[in-house]
Amino acid sequence: MVEEPRILVGVTGASGVEYARRLIDVLGDRADVILTKDASAVIDVETGLPPKEFAAHARAVYRGEDLAAAPASGSDRFRALVVVPCSGTTLAKIAAGIADNLVTRAAAVALKERRLLILVPRETPVSAIALENELKLARLGVVILPASPGFYGRPRRIEDLVDFVVARILDQLGVEHAIGVRWTGPPE
Repeated sequence: MVEEPRILVGVTGASGVEYARRLIDVLGDRADVILTKDASAVIDVETGLPPKEFAAHARAVYRGEDLAAAPASGSDRFRALVVVPCSGTTLAKIAAGIADNLVTRAAAVALKERRLLILVPRETPVSAIALENELKLARLGVVILPASPGFYGRPRRIEDLVDFVVARILDQLGVEHAIGVRWTGPPE
């Protein structure tokens, strides 16, 4: 029996790892996770969790420096790669074709194999260089999905804001879900 292709979740060293944690929780064993060295430091600062606990719901967890891991090859059956949060450095490396860690290598694989690649930048403000890199990647079919939550659902908790962004990621992946708020028009 052939396994259904998984979704890779690449976590880099940008602030906003809660988006990744929620996505991993929702995807469960459909997710394989890549944690860069810098991501591990941010996970500790922002959540206080050890990396293993942070990605506990995933099927597999890879170290970002492990370029011999399965996602480094086009023969690996991942369906999509979501880089969340995507640091400016990671975005720049992907745009330049630099594949020096497992996240950037998996992104290179996604591009060459024409698989879905979603980048969730969280940094603000955005420099002209970052905007040019985003445009270059968008023209290649990469989904640039900034971590910009909406407020029309009247969020009451940080979790509501996180769910808004994660719901948009799940929509791009074609994964059914019941999280976040959808716009249905102004209240009557």
